[in-house]
Amino acid sequence: MARAPAEPASPEPRYGDFLRLDTLLSLQRESEKAHDAHFFFTVHQVYELQFKIILYELDAAVAAVAADDVPRAVYCLRRVRAVEEILVAQVATLETISPGGFAVLRGTLASSSGLQSVQFREIEFRSGLKDPDYLVTTRMSGPERARLERRLGEPSLWDEFRWLRTRRGDPDLVELYRAEVPGDGLVALAEAMIEHDEGFGLWRSRHVPMVERLIGRRRGTGGSAGVDYLHATTAKRFYPELWELRARV
Repeated sequence: MARAPAEPASPEPRYGDFLRLDTLLSLQRESEKAHDAHFFFTVHQVYELQFKIILYELDAAVAAVAADDVPRAVYCLRRVRAVEEILVAQVATLETISPGGFAVLRGTLASSSGLQSVQFREIEFRSGLKDPDYLVTTRMSGPERARLERRLGEPSLWDEFRWLRTRRGDPDLVELYRAEVPGDGLVALAEAMIEHDEGFGLWRSRHVPMVERLIGRRRGTGGSAGVDYLHATTAKRFYPELWELRARV
């Protein structure tokens, strides 16, 4: 009796299969009215993917600090800072949009605004800068609100740093910082946190002139005060105590 033909072997997953490129590359929007729409939407989708990486690493860093694993926390925060450097560099790509091009593009945005990025607020909350007013003032979906409420209630990186310091006997950070070559783990962690704070702050600061180049002093999309509002946010710090102690070293 003749044998039935063998089933063909399942092909190995390809590069595109692993990355789900068929889905990923179908998500970009285009507009017949605005040539720049495809670029603008794609860049902001990339930003959200980078925010997702930052949140993933921040979550890992928080868990590591809670477990007294300072080297792993520092390892994760180094990646956070590296991604933040990409965020800063990417702003220059948005400056390739002309003011006239953005005026056309703006009509396709309705009332949406980058200020409605829930992942951006999650990064702030997870880092230690928690403002519950965003739960009221930010337009978001029900699942997004639930995520942000969870972030508001869970320990931040700053919370875990303070508890770690308590577990280690509340050492004087100023004294630890006075070492010419600091070797204490708390200082290494504090410096990694400062680098994260600085990196996110640089992105905020770099964002301001880009927006001003596009819209001047007009109100922003979504009804924000535009450049004036963004200028006010550049003074925000996740860890003001860690910045202040340098004046006492």
